[in-house]
This record gives sequence, structure tokens and C-alpha cells, in this order.
Amino acid sequence: MTSDLLLPADFLGYQSLLPDDEQKELLALREFLDSEVKPRVNAAWAAAEFPMDLIPRMAQADIVGRPYDWDGRSRASRLFTGFQAMELARVDPSMATFVGVHSGLAMGSIMMLGSEEQRQRWIPSMMRLETIGAFGLTEPEGGSDVARGMRTTARRDGDSWVLNGAKRWIGNATFADIVVVFARDVDDDQVKTFIVHKGTPGFRATKIEDKFSLRTVQNADLTFTDCRIPAEDKLEGGNSFKDVNKVLKVTRGGVAWSGVGCQLGAYEVAVAYAKERRQFGKPIGRFQLVQDLLARMLGNVTASLGMTVRISQLQEADTLRDDQASLAKSYVTSRGRETVAWARELFGGNGIVLDYDVVRFFADAEALYSYEGTRQMNTLIVGRSITGMSAFV
Repeated sequence: MTSDLLLPADFLGYQSLLPDDEQKELLALREFLDSEVKPRVNAAWAAAEFPMDLIPRMAQADIVGRPYDWDGRSRASRLFTGFQAMELARVDPSMATFVGVHSGLAMGSIMMLGSEEQRQRWIPSMMRLETIGAFGLTEPEGGSDVARGMRTTARRDGDSWVLNGAKRWIGNATFADIVVVFARDVDDDQVKTFIVHKGTPGFRATKIEDKFSLRTVQNADLTFTDCRIPAEDKLEGGNSFKDVNKVLKVTRGGVAWSGVGCQLGAYEVAVAYAKERRQFGKPIGRFQLVQDLLARMLGNVTASLGMTVRISQLQEADTLRDDQASLAKSYVTSRGRETVAWARELFGGNGIVLDYDVVRFFADAEALYSYEGTRQMNTLIVGRSITGMSAFV
């Protein structure tokens, strides 16, 4: 694959680690995103609405389910799916989050924790984006401490389970057809995993309004009031919080890749602006302080990309540890805040106008910094690994 097909911000050429067929597939994705998605993102972000008409086009572009062997199609490499998440976030972190929730969290839960019959029941239509998934873990009173403090309960009642409780910040949930929901079994105090269908009596999803980060993502408050779930909709392998962590370890690396993409998107618009914007009779890209900002941004992008490439290689070898995924997520999203802030600074006053794109990346970086484990919680996981001592309360 010739170097002119690589992104200029991939300064060390990490994409060239992909085989030619995956590089070609990545290029096709980039062209689809630039032509079909990019023209829509600012309007969708401003309106806080998801462009539902793009979903069939995304299905045709074969974006979801690439990490999985299914129906005769071999899975893509972990490195490819990482670059895929990066490309999505480079154009729109909200779209990357939509795909990450549907393909990574919801489908990933069913693939990893479901029985073969359950996989056959749900995965085919999810692959075609005919069935949209969401992932219900975080609660109104339980974010970082949800493992110990989960208040949503599940009670076995004959051939059903009865759920009561609430979830918050659940992406895709206003329009999702199914939600993977985690609830604590009142009998054995273990966290169990369920599939809840849209329209189930006792289940309600209410859009969270007035967000100023990832505005296109349709986050919802969920409530369960004596919500009765058939026993066959409990995922067979989802019987403890350790099982939840199997999913989160994989998707945490995906958030790190989205963090790279968010940085990359901000960096690209900053470079373009530096070449076009003129002050004192010359492009601002000729000024030393502007070049310093661009070089610092590129350094963050390159370091973050190198870390996520290695995370994907460890995933491919099935040797990735929780602490390694946590380090990548916390580091990349922290550097992401720096990068988007420097990009916004370069634009001056124009940096707060949506027409110039950078303010969207600036705002969206805040959500990436917080979800799938805050920086502080992930550093405690890393710190426990470093010292052998837990600092968790």
C-alpha cells in the first residue's frame, strides 16, 4: 500500500502494519465517512439528533461486527478494528460511540456471554443493523462504584425474571431495539445479564436533554418497574461482575482508539486552518508559536496511536491485561484533552464556532475522558498493578 494513502497524522506509518486487504478496507471506510457522514455531523450535533437515515448506509458499508467470526465471514484483526474506531472518531466521535455501543458493548456481550442459541437469535439482525443494541450498566447513583453498588435488582419468578431499578447515560437507548441490562440477583447477590426488548411492560427509556458533549449520541435514563423478562433472555454466561469485565476489557481499548481519533480530527482541522488563515499578511502556519502547537498535538497523537496499536496486538494474542487496557484508556483520553485544547487555541475566536469543527472535538473529548472508567479509577487499577496494593475504598 503506497504511503500517500496513509493519513498524514499517522506520522510513523502505523497503518502500514495492516495487510493490504485491510488497508484497502480502511480506505473504503474513510471515503464513506468523508462523503456520507462528515457533511452531516455538525447539523446533527447542533440539533442533538441522531441521523437515523444513515443506518442503512452504514450497514451497506459493513461497519459493524468486524471483530467477530460469523456466518462464513472471518473476523478482521484487532488492529483493523482499532483503526476503524479511530477513523469513525476522526470524523465524528458521536458516530464512533454509536458503533462502539452497538457493535462492541451490546453485540460483544451477546457474543461473549450468550449461548449459541442466543447468538443465533440476535447477532444476525444486529450485524445488518436491523436490530440496534444498547448497554445498560451505569446507574444514577452508581458510576465508578457500580460493581459493588449496583441497585438494579433481578428476582427469579417461575419462568421469568423481574427487574426493578434504573440506569443512566445509556447510549443508543432512546431508539435501541434491545438493551443488555445488568442487575443484581436478590438470591445470590451476583450480577446477572439480561436482554430487555423495547416496548417491554415496565421498561421506559427517557432521553437525557441538554448534553454538551457527544450531543448526537442518544443517551437515556432507563427505569425498570416490575419489568418481567423471559428466562431465555438471561444471557447464559453472564453470572457475575467478572463476566461484565470480560466485555469491558475489550471495549476499553476501543475507547482509547476513539480517543486517538478525536485527537486526530482536531489536529487535522487545525493544520488545515493554519494553512488557510492569514494574519499580518501571511498564513498563521508560518508563525513559530503555531508550529509549536501543531508539533505538540502531533506528538500526542503519535504517542497515543503507538500505545493503542500495542493494545490491539495484545488483544490479538489474547494476552491483554485489565491494567494495560486501563493505562491506555486513561493516558490516551488525558492526552486527548490537551490536544483538542491546543487545537481550539490555534483557532482563536473561531474555535468556539461550530462551523470550524474544532469545538465539537473539544466538547466530545470530555465524554471520552469520563466514560468506560474515569481517569482516576483506571489509574487506581494501574496503581494496584504497579505496587501490588489496592487503594480502592
